[in-house]
Amino acid sequence: MSNYLSKLFGTSPVAPLQKHMEACCAATQELIPFFTASYAGDWEKAAQSRERIVKSEQSADALKREIRLNLPQKLFMPVPRSDLLDLLLVQDLMANKAREISGFVVGRRIEIPEAIQSDFIAYVERNNDAAIKALDSVNELDELYETGFRGAEVDILQKLLAELDEIENDTDAMQTRIRYQLFQIEQNLPPVNVMFLYRIIELVGEIGDLAERIGHRLELLLSH
Repeated sequence: MSNYLSKLFGTSPVAPLQKHMEACCAATQELIPFFTASYAGDWEKAAQSRERIVKSEQSADALKREIRLNLPQKLFMPVPRSDLLDLLLVQDLMANKAREISGFVVGRRIEIPEAIQSDFIAYVERNNDAAIKALDSVNELDELYETGFRGAEVDILQKLLAELDEIENDTDAMQTRIRYQLFQIEQNLPPVNVMFLYRIIELVGEIGDLAERIGHRLELLLSH
């Protein structure tokens, strides 16, 4: 089994992490058409979109198990194995959040109030921007591995991480605004739905938070 991952993903020990991150981002990206369908009241299409989210999350889970089982105890690279596994865990949580969000919405047929729909979908998109920027950052690990985490590639990664921080600042501000907008109209909505709406807003924001945590894990790798 020692060559299992290299046969499956190539020679780079970080390639499996990149494949895993791609699966996680596929789940978060699907939230955009998912909410678009729910806005239109097309619950059949929303359910189909959720199925794609679940498949991406399951694919990420399968990759996570393979990596944990087969990642060598000793890696010939300038970073600890434990740091790579920590990065893997944070990545995986992003796909889990997408699945949880879609489950809440479909399971209870929760409708985002029309008054906040425009800002909410922009909020979903911006958190997805954070996930994509985190993917771009993880995809730089190949070059960093080859250069021993030195040289121009470090500057490229640091630029990506700075951009990720900016996106996260945006999502925080957007979340505050949407929560206030919901507060203003919540008395006109069923109390149980209001509770779930606040939870959905929080979960969407956690995707951006996790993307930022991926950035912090990458900064830790650079520190080694």
